[in-house]
Amino acid sequence: MHAPEFWRTDNVLSRFLEPIGHIVGAITTRRVARAKPLRVDVPVICVGNLSVGGTGKTPVTASIAAHLRSRGKSPAILMRGYGGRLKGPVRVDDFVHTVEDVGDEALLHAMTTPVWVARNRALGALEAIKDGADVLVMDDGHQHTTLAKDLSFIVVDGHAGFGNGRITPAGPLREPAESGLARADAVILMGPDPHRLEGGLAKHAPVLRAHLAPGPEWRHLQGRKVVGFAGIGEPEKFFHTLNAAGARVVAFHPFSDHYGYAGPDIQTILDEAFSVDALPVTTRKDAVRLSPDQRQQVNVLSVDVEWENQTALNGLLDKALKVTS
Repeated sequence: MHAPEFWRTDNVLSRFLEPIGHIVGAITTRRVARAKPLRVDVPVICVGNLSVGGTGKTPVTASIAAHLRSRGKSPAILMRGYGGRLKGPVRVDDFVHTVEDVGDEALLHAMTTPVWVARNRALGALEAIKDGADVLVMDDGHQHTTLAKDLSFIVVDGHAGFGNGRITPAGPLREPAESGLARADAVILMGPDPHRLEGGLAKHAPVLRAHLAPGPEWRHLQGRKVVGFAGIGEPEKFFHTLNAAGARVVAFHPFSDHYGYAGPDIQTILDEAFSVDALPVTTRKDAVRLSPDQRQQVNVLSVDVEWENQTALNGLLDKALKVTS
């Protein structure tokens, strides 16, 4: 979902909703405290967040899975399959399953890494291990309680931070920040830090700095006129990515996260791009939600995670990989 504007500041509406947020936070805190998670015999790495909406955890998950593969490991990604109808456990096949089956993020990950969709992550973990996974990476799941974690990352967007600091529906938080940070082994601070969050976060856990950079497709877009569109947690991030790639953005269309594109939505964008001699461009996550015909007519700009301290990340992964060895 796209975070509403009132989540960013202290205001009358957020104060009015704050008592409900306290109830939501208390329920989550109690559920986590009472949990009896299953511990499996391979390392479990969780990439989660404390906020509703986009923080960058999906590209971070993909980056960590790639790092594990480069070490000779056989990772599998576990996820709920947000927006999909299948409860799982099911291994995602991007040639068979659709967005309606497993959600867009699962299809995106499945292009590079085995993905298991399961509402109950513990059951998904057991199936993934049977399938040959020797390390599991959870995309989201910091508040999920059925599976024990050996390394927990919290991803924080440096620009958005924790918004007004209140719990949904009064603010963007899923649970009280203090209790969520207490369960983290490290925080990944994404992008610039205009609010100087790093010092406060470092009191709870080590902080890794990273940012999203345009993928290799930027060479094709550099200097070209583009009409961009994105239905992600924070669509304006893709606008900035297009600018960073050197594209000339003549129009940009934001949609809500996981937006289900209909034919007329894309045709309007294609017509607009044609009329101004521009390239229609979107994200990889959006592309999997397009029909095959429309996908062929749209350019895709991927993003890569660039780590400021690769050694620190490697140290944390090394520690997690030794847990069950």
